[in-house]
Amino acid sequence: MKLLFFAALRNSKHLTLALLTLVTLLFLTVANQCEMFSVGLMANTGADFFTLFHPEGKKHKDKIALNDVVRTWKEIDHDGDGYINKQDAAIYMAQRKDTNPLNWVMHKVAARFDYEENFTLLIFILVGVALFKASTLFAARYATQLLSIRVTRDLRQQFFEHIQSLPLSFYQEQNLGSLSSRAVGDAGQIASSLNSCLTNYLQTPFTIASTLLACFYLSWQLSMIIFLGLPLIVVPVVFLTRQVKRITRQLQKNQETFSSVLLDFLAGIQTVKIFAMEAFSLRKYKEQNDQMALLESKSAKYGLLTRPLLHMIATACLAIVVLFGLYTLHMTVGQLLMFCGLLHLFYEPVKKFAEENANIQKGVVAAERMFEVLHLQPQIQDQEGALSLDSFKEIIEFDRVWFKYKDEWVLKDLSFTVKKGEIVALVGATGAGKSTIVQLLPRLYEVQQGEIRVDGVPINALTQRSLRDQIAFVPQKPFLFFDTVSENIAFGRSFSRAEIEEAARKAYAHEFIADLPQTYDTLLAEMGKTLSGGQQQRLAIARALVKRAPILVMDEATSSLDAISENRIKTALRELQGEVTQILIAHRLSTIEHADKIIFLERGRKIAEGTIEELLITCTPFRLMWESYHHSEIALH
Repeated sequence: MKLLFFAALRNSKHLTLALLTLVTLLFLTVANQCEMFSVGLMANTGADFFTLFHPEGKKHKDKIALNDVVRTWKEIDHDGDGYINKQDAAIYMAQRKDTNPLNWVMHKVAARFDYEENFTLLIFILVGVALFKASTLFAARYATQLLSIRVTRDLRQQFFEHIQSLPLSFYQEQNLGSLSSRAVGDAGQIASSLNSCLTNYLQTPFTIASTLLACFYLSWQLSMIIFLGLPLIVVPVVFLTRQVKRITRQLQKNQETFSSVLLDFLAGIQTVKIFAMEAFSLRKYKEQNDQMALLESKSAKYGLLTRPLLHMIATACLAIVVLFGLYTLHMTVGQLLMFCGLLHLFYEPVKKFAEENANIQKGVVAAERMFEVLHLQPQIQDQEGALSLDSFKEIIEFDRVWFKYKDEWVLKDLSFTVKKGEIVALVGATGAGKSTIVQLLPRLYEVQQGEIRVDGVPINALTQRSLRDQIAFVPQKPFLFFDTVSENIAFGRSFSRAEIEEAARKAYAHEFIADLPQTYDTLLAEMGKTLSGGQQQRLAIARALVKRAPILVMDEATSSLDAISENRIKTALRELQGEVTQILIAHRLSTIEHADKIIFLERGRKIAEGTIEELLITCTPFRLMWESYHHSEIALH
């Protein structure tokens, strides 16, 4: 429960709105009580014969002597004209000492305001109460909704900001379905539950306390009946709340799996269709869908069972109140209506409490899941007093670097240097650790042992932002987002159209961009799926080139390119030789022919280092790889 309120008050700006919401909810409670009182006034027809002429002090009210009538008549008829009206009777009843407080209030109002004769006054009272109820109802609901909307917005924002600060290892442990579910579904559920919390834990206690006091003041005998129902209410509420919370945990975990299955199917639709495995995918989807429907049914059963049970208990209590009030306390219909209305105001929030509590428990589980992520501390953080890397001047050094994923060492005692302006190629079989090296350089992961230095400064002593500003990266699988071609190349930076086009020409992307419907203003589909793999890679290369960073890292960046496009990219990269420091990863060895230095890796260790000519002589694994590559090229031609 604390997490829900913590989520609401993480932003201090919400406190003012929360206080305003509380005030409007309290005024709404007062408006409801005024409404019940006005109903009683409308139904009040005055004191009946036995109540009016019954002598003070006598217990039995079902027999009245003529002498009692004559004596009481004289007390009521102040003018002595032989007539009495309802207002005279109301004044008399308001002065009697043996009348109960409810009778006294009703008769006091009737004696002061003769609304039966002055019908306009009654209309004004009713209209005033209706307007007060309508305005407070709107204000309370709008303030509550506004608070929940803003809380949801801020939670989604904080969640996204936080997960961006987490290392890549976090994303390897999580799945997209889980993260998207927490960002959208859980944040929305927290907001919905917060509405229920404001009602249950702020308005409901005030409503119950104030209404109970009013009920005891009007008739303590009838009010005692309320306590008969309370034990009958508490037991089902506690039991059903526990069941809802347990099932909600299972349901939200199943929703994550369900989302993951759906995302896998959508992402792998081509593979599914090629292998004609639609039936297999449908079976997996149906299993998760049926399981979710089963849990939703249980959640609905426990959530909806609460109100009927409590309604039955409340109705029984109301029936007892009516019978006791009519036949034991001899109350009028108007008085009973007012008291039953107040009793309804007492029981209604109690019934809603149980119903809304199911929604609150869902929000508690959602908050626990969201804060599981928000409470994770980023493993990679800038040190206090971290330096800013304004430029790259001399050298990159890997000094006895060790790194492991979980319990497996991927890099072992790795040392090498990259001088400014050099082209250095990382070569080796799949799993040798090449991609890990280029991910350690911008601190996407943290080195476990050893040190990486840029211009003599350890990279963990530099700010992450300044370090990454000096690096342009072209991944093996390009990321293109739902935006125009120019925005995908600029990637959030304020480059001019001329700079964007120049980078596109260098990446040999301008040719196909010019053929697009709106050229550089063409809106790309999600993940750039309307483009070929080679076109996507050329856009990614253009994005790296337009940045003009002094360090360029390319991880299999030309793997999807045809031979002509690859040769053009190689030419463009050669033109940058001496100006831009390039670190290349390539299985297609033709892309590294002009490298100044090649580092050959095997199972995380550096086996050899040197030029192509040197490695062909000194490194047998490299020579075999080189010969195998050229034999396959000859066979293809």
